[in-house]
Amino acid sequence: MSDDELLARLRQGDHGAFDAIFRAWYPRLVRLAEATVRERAVAEEIAQDVMLELWKRRAVVELNGAPQAYLLQATRNRALNHVRHRQVQQRSAVHLALDEAREAPAPSRLVAAEMREAAEAALAALTPRCREVFELSRVHGLRYQEIADALGVSVKAVEAQMGKALQTFRQHLAPWLPAGKHL
Repeated sequence: MSDDELLARLRQGDHGAFDAIFRAWYPRLVRLAEATVRERAVAEEIAQDVMLELWKRRAVVELNGAPQAYLLQATRNRALNHVRHRQVQQRSAVHLALDEAREAPAPSRLVAAEMREAAEAALAALTPRCREVFELSRVHGLRYQEIADALGVSVKAVEAQMGKALQTFRQHLAPWLPAGKHL
């Protein structure tokens, strides 16, 4: 089957066409992502996200000719974004740790360490999509509409994910929050 026929069937919602594209390109996308992020599990998640996005946007995505250009570029972009995000986190963690060590007296450092562990536990407890929405909002400072556009979901879906994330953080950080205070 030609690429044009495959794309036409994909746009019509043909699962067989999507399956053919997935089987043909998924291993290559994983290898491409893994070369950038250096973690197999993360590379697989990136490739899956790209394929899922292809399926979600099958009717509107511009695929001129073969789908490989879109798939390779989308995978490359997501892998690079992941690496940039990880670098920002590492730089931020170093600065925060230095600030805490410099400014906080011993008991405050202990409390700060406990709070940091609770926050990390809360972040780890989030689903991948929920964590992504939370980080785009709180770490990168994106508005809900920008997050919705970037992820291809509705603003309501972003609001729901943020609500879940904040509730998880409230539960994990409850011992350090004054009664009635919210994140």
